[in-house]
Amino acid sequence: MVKSTKRLMAAALCVAAAGAHAQSTPIDPLQVRVWAASCAACHGTAGRAQPGMASLAGRSAAELTRLMMDFKADRKPATVMHQLAKGFSDEQIQQISAYFAAQPK
Repeated sequence: MVKSTKRLMAAALCVAAAGAHAQSTPIDPLQVRVWAASCAACHGTAGRAQPGMASLAGRSAAELTRLMMDFKADRKPATVMHQLAKGFSDEQIQQISAYFAAQPK
């Protein structure tokens, strides 16, 4: 019993350490641009949309993250965004939001 508990604890520590390493690994800025490029069809290049569509450039990263998380969790109705948001991890959503927040309006 004690031996299996120690093994379980050791496995849990390994998983936690792997997760911490994955989160501390920096994401390539070019990869973030690739993810953000998928938004261009509707929201314009670099997040500057044509009239009638929401521009993302220069908006708060926190606001964009919240909106995407709401789409992902089906808390905000949408035609396409709820499906697209589910294709990104929470960390990817945060990175994409930061990318658009850094773009000039």
